[in-house]
Amino acid sequence: MKNSAKLIGTVIPSISILALATLAMPKPIAETPDLSTFKEVTYAENVASILNNNCVKCHRDGQNAPFSLEGYANAKRYSDMIAFATSKRIMPPWIAQPADIEFKDDAHLSDADIATLESWAKAGAPRGDKAKEPTTPRYSDGWFNGKPDMVLEMPYVHELGAEGEDEYWNFVVTPDISEPTWISGIDVEPGNKNVVHHVIAFLDKKGQGKKLAKGNRGDGKMGYRSSGGGVGFLPDGALGGWAPGAHGHLLPSDAGFLIEPGTDIILQVHYNKSGKPESDQTKLAVYTNKSKPKHEVKLAFMANPFIRIVPNKADQSFRTEIPLPARIREQQFIEIDVPRAAAVGGKEVSTYRIYSLMPHMHLLGKKMKATAVYPDGSKKVLIDLKDWDFNWQLVYTPLKPIDLPGGSKIILEAEYDNTTDNPFQPHDPPKMVGWGEETTDEMMLLVSAYSIIPKN
Repeated sequence: MKNSAKLIGTVIPSISILALATLAMPKPIAETPDLSTFKEVTYAENVASILNNNCVKCHRDGQNAPFSLEGYANAKRYSDMIAFATSKRIMPPWIAQPADIEFKDDAHLSDADIATLESWAKAGAPRGDKAKEPTTPRYSDGWFNGKPDMVLEMPYVHELGAEGEDEYWNFVVTPDISEPTWISGIDVEPGNKNVVHHVIAFLDKKGQGKKLAKGNRGDGKMGYRSSGGGVGFLPDGALGGWAPGAHGHLLPSDAGFLIEPGTDIILQVHYNKSGKPESDQTKLAVYTNKSKPKHEVKLAFMANPFIRIVPNKADQSFRTEIPLPARIREQQFIEIDVPRAAAVGGKEVSTYRIYSLMPHMHLLGKKMKATAVYPDGSKKVLIDLKDWDFNWQLVYTPLKPIDLPGGSKIILEAEYDNTTDNPFQPHDPPKMVGWGEETTDEMMLLVSAYSIIPKN
C-alpha cells in the first residue's frame, strides 16, 4: 500500500509455524520425573478433550497441519511437541487475550490446560482407562456454512516452486452478476492444503487488480504477486478471509456487503513452500442475502500511518484515537473512512455496529490493543494482543456484534521491538522503519467490518 493519511492495506505471514514444527522434534521439556507425581493426568480423562476441542480441527488427516492428533497413538507420538508448542503459546494459533469481548472460534488454552499437557508429557503420556476416552470429533465434508450460492475459483492452476520465501499471490475473479448483490459471507476450499496458508477476498471496483496482473508484478494471466499482505492498492472493501481452523462466519440476516456488477474479487492466497513443486487452484464459496438487508456493511481501516520506529530500541509504543462522530455527512455512509471526520449537519448516528476485527502489524510488532471509549467515559477493551505473531493474523468475529454509540472513540495502541533481540528482525543492523507495504516496512492498522445505524 502507498502511504495514506486515511486507511491502508491488510494481512498476514511469512514463515509458517506449522512448517517449522516439522523440521525437528523439540527436546523433552525436562527429565522424566517420578511417574507417581503425575499419575492422575491421563489421555483418557484429561488430555483427549483438550486436543479434541482445540487441535483436531486442523491436526487431522486431509487438513493443513503437518500431522494428525486424532486418537491416543498420534497424541502420544507428539506429546513433547504438544507440551512445547502450547507452553510457548505457539499453538493453538490464537493470540487474542481474554478481554471484554468474546469471539467465535476462540482457540486459546487456559493456563490449567497448558499445565495439564505439560504434566502429561513429563509423565510419559499415559493413556489411562481406554473406556473413558471421549469420541474423536467427526467433521462433515463440504462447505462449513452449507451449500453456497456461488462458487468462484482462481482463473487458472497456479504453479509454485519447491523452495524459497513465502509468496502472496492475488488472483482476479469477476462474479457473474447482472444486478447489485448482497453478500452475507464467504468460505474457502484450498486447492492444495500443503501450501495454502490463508486466503482473503478483497473487492476492486476500478479494475486496479487487472492492471497489476498485466504489469511487471503479473504472470501474464490474471494473477500478480505482492508483499506484506497488501494487494498493491487501496481496496474497495473485503468479504472476509480464511485460515486453517477458522472459517468465515456469515453476517446477521439484516446486514450484508453490497457488490455492484463489474466488481472484481481479488483472491489473495498466501503460500508456504513445501520443499517440492506444487500447484493450486483454490475455490471461494459466496453466500448471498436474497432480501435486501437493512444495514450495509463496509470496512474501516483504522490506522496510524505516521509511525517511525527507531533502531536499537525495544518497547516503542504508539497511540492514535479514531473518533466515531455523532453526526456524519450523507456521502460518508459509502466511504471506507467514515470514522475519520465529523461533519456539520448531516445524519445523526445511533450506533456503529462492528462485526469483525482484524489487527495488522509486520515483523517488528509486539502488542496491539483497541479500546472503545463511550460518550460517558466508560471503556471496553475490544481486542488485546499481548504477543503479536506475524505468522498467525486472524479475523476475530465477536459472538455478537459490538454496538458503539455515536460520539464514542476507539483508542488504538501498538508496541514494536526494533532490536536484534527480536527474532523476526528483518534488518541487519536494525534501521529506522516507517509505514509501508513491504514485509520489511511496518503498519499499525485495525481493520473492521461495520455498519452505521442512523437515528430514526
